[in-house]
Amino acid sequence: MVGKKRRIKRIIKNGRSIILPIDHGITKPEKGVERIDEIIESVGKYIDAVVLHKGIVKNSRAVVECEVGLIIHLSASTALSDDPNDKRLVTSVEKAVSLGADAVSVHVNIGSRTEGEQLERLGMVSERCDWYGMPLLAMMYPRGKVDVTTETVSHAARVGYEMGADIVKVPYTSKFEEVTRICKVPVVVAGGSKGSEYDLLKRVEDVMRRGAAGVAVGRNVFSSEDPVSVAKALHMIVHGRMGAEEVMGYEGSVVVR
Repeated sequence: MVGKKRRIKRIIKNGRSIILPIDHGITKPEKGVERIDEIIESVGKYIDAVVLHKGIVKNSRAVVECEVGLIIHLSASTALSDDPNDKRLVTSVEKAVSLGADAVSVHVNIGSRTEGEQLERLGMVSERCDWYGMPLLAMMYPRGKVDVTTETVSHAARVGYEMGADIVKVPYTSKFEEVTRICKVPVVVAGGSKGSEYDLLKRVEDVMRRGAAGVAVGRNVFSSEDPVSVAKALHMIVHGRMGAEEVMGYEGSVVVR
């Protein structure tokens, strides 16, 4: 597993990581996806890895030049589908290897109508990742017939761990220590829908105190009016071990001191 260890070190630094997912263009194009290269170049010094689909990687100038870890997202669905929770594999570990990936990611919606098929695909991808020494980030979300609670988030994280993921990404819960207690690989918390910078940074501070390995924040960075300030503030909390209040200005506006 030397390959996995070397690649994971490009994503998790000193046990902590800031991941920037920009894999939203297939689900529903969000503000900011039209300028991915510009965003990566501007925030690159404050993040550890970026999550992208293969087509973006093939056509990106920034991916070639930047030093951040590259995670290729293997699954997708669109918001226009009859079942957006049904995530399907749209590329392979082998393709990710050819694109120079440092890791791959797979999205699984626990509690959804097609949970079984999604778990089956995750299991097979996990085995291919072990074969190639490729780290696997499992994005595990309670969706469909279940609510997002500490219990369901913990269960989802545990499923990702038992299926062989090397890093697990889950939604926020205020009792995140329950999640990290039951999942024995690094857990990063999702940034969620675009919201206030104040709420985001307070959540990040909270989960880091409760054992999270880091964050995977997408829309709150790339859809922001000032992606650099948000990424810088996240870096101060995750890697600088600062409190949210130290990096926030009046009424939640990010102020970098």
